[in-house]
Amino acid sequence: MKSRCVSITGATGFIGIHAAQAFRARGWEVRAIVRPGRHKAVSAGADVREAALLDARSLAAAMIGSDVVVHTAGVVRAATARMFDTVNVDGTRAVTAAANEIGARLVHLSSLAAVGPGTMVRPAREGDRPSPVNAYGRSKLAGERTLDETAVVPWIILRPSAVYGPGDSAFLPLVRLARRGAFLLASPAATPFSFIYVDDVADAIVRAAESDTARETFFLGHPHAETTETLLRGIAECLGTRYRPVRLPPLLVKIAGWVGDVAWSVGWRPPIDSSRVAEFQAPGFVCDVSRAQARLGFSPSVGLRTGLARTVEWYRQQGWI
Repeated sequence: MKSRCVSITGATGFIGIHAAQAFRARGWEVRAIVRPGRHKAVSAGADVREAALLDARSLAAAMIGSDVVVHTAGVVRAATARMFDTVNVDGTRAVTAAANEIGARLVHLSSLAAVGPGTMVRPAREGDRPSPVNAYGRSKLAGERTLDETAVVPWIILRPSAVYGPGDSAFLPLVRLARRGAFLLASPAATPFSFIYVDDVADAIVRAAESDTARETFFLGHPHAETTETLLRGIAECLGTRYRPVRLPPLLVKIAGWVGDVAWSVGWRPPIDSSRVAEFQAPGFVCDVSRAQARLGFSPSVGLRTGLARTVEWYRQQGWI
């Protein structure tokens, strides 16, 4: 049987590396699409191909012969809305054009942020009217709409909730603070969130690539939502640290966001900016994941406590904490 081939953008990124590993485990030939001159590691066994994200022609040349294109490349933190749009919208347009040219099925990684808040009582659902709270979410929504408007090949959009796991640098600051006994609550302790372990995201991506379903959107998350407090308590347990939370005054959080915006303007990447503050002020980010289970046969296998333990242990092994 002819080996199936998948091209993955963002192949040096957190999700891209895990997705490549999952495809390889299922017998797929994997092409890692990376920026020219990029020297970060990719998944073992992947065929590295260079192509500029905004250049549809070079992308198509790198991807030609692929059965599926998985678009994981994106930016989560940026100084301006224009920077988000350049990667998350213009990049998606170029990747879609390349997939059209080579006739490959397209799996696009978006985000729960494209739709906006959801709570345990009323989780976000795929049919909801989108209400993103910041420039990141608006750029991911615009990327989805660009794909929908321009794709002529079959496609699936996946909207993961908060993704964590080994290799995640975004989750690392929380763990480092917790290791020092600092549990800072920038949002209320009871604020609910959907989380999903990175290996489960990778499994969903492969399922979407192998599915006959097309032109559909799916939320990805563990069916059991957690809260800010259960997340931080879980980290404390993994570290063997006493959990003593400190609730930050809302005004102080806002000021930190303004300071972060200024920091971006002078070339420094801040831990908090006004975009993050908008997320802290939301009533929660919980999504209904029943459609992915029904249509893709996808059910996350890793709960938060198990996933946290694996992640913290990986940080220790790498010397990150």
